[in-house]
Amino acid sequence: MHTVMMVGAGLVVLALLALVAAMLGKSAAAGARWFVPPWLVVSLINLYVGTTHGHTVMGELPFLAIVFGVPALAAYAVMRWAKTGSAAAG
Repeated sequence: MHTVMMVGAGLVVLALLALVAAMLGKSAAAGARWFVPPWLVVSLINLYVGTTHGHTVMGELPFLAIVFGVPALAAYAVMRWAKTGSAAAG
C-alpha cells in the first residue's frame, strides 16, 4: 500500500509542477524536467527509510524502481507529449 501511495504522490507532484510551469509561461515539459531530480531524492530517502525498518537494500531495490520509475516515466511522457504538441501547434 505504501508503494501505491508513493507512486500516487509522485504523479500528483508531477501534475502540480506541470501546472505551475504552465502558469509561469513555461511548457509542461519544463515542469516535468523540474520534477525528476527532486523525485529521485525522495525515492532514495524512501529506500533509506525502508532499510532502517528491517528491509535489505536488495529487497528494497524493486520498490525503488517502481516508486521512482513510474512517475519518472510519466514525466518522460509529459515531455514527449509537450514536444509533440508544441510542434503540431506551431
